[in-house]
Amino acid sequence: MNTLGERLTYARKRNGFTQDSLAESIGVSRGVIFNLEKNKTEPQTIVINAICQILKINKEWLISGTGEMEDSSEASQSAKILAELYEVAKSLSEDEQLYLLDTVKALKQRLSREPK
Repeated sequence: MNTLGERLTYARKRNGFTQDSLAESIGVSRGVIFNLEKNKTEPQTIVINAICQILKINKEWLISGTGEMEDSSEASQSAKILAELYEVAKSLSEDEQLYLLDTVKALKQRLSREPK
């Protein structure tokens, strides 16, 4: 992927967004996303920041193609949380681990139903 437009298209599709849904998520017209993907306009910083936040991608990667695609700050925080959860869970019996897993799944399901 040589251009910002190619990287944006790839990241958008990988995250399950259409041009319309991404545009709506960041408060711009579909034309803004279309023009960025076709490399027809120079991106505004505020738009790039919003895109990176919504798609959870690294700004440096989107702009220049260097570095990792995923935003490492969010990924590393998730990795730390999962590592801590693993440390707690590995000292439990298998039955306790299954109970913990069921509890986490139930919590996730409950949270996904609550209005935000």
